[in-house]
Amino acid sequence: MAMPRETLLTYLTEAFPDAEITLTDLAGDNDHWQAEIVSAQFAGLPRVRQHQMVYEALKGTMGGELHALALKTRAP
Repeated sequence: MAMPRETLLTYLTEAFPDAEITLTDLAGDNDHWQAEIVSAQFAGLPRVRQHQMVYEALKGTMGGELHALALKTRAP
């Protein structure tokens, strides 16, 4: 089962309402995504913590509905 763009975007926008989010479907299958997220919430945090925040926002779907997610996170 794949995760549609709208679902992924909803999870991310709920967690990071201020963010500029760019989603790219890397394989054209709604299963391998790249997310570029620019959010003030990431300011001063190490990249590993930024990525943890994104995984938390996905509510346990990583590895299930969402097979692969390449992340690029940064503060504005």
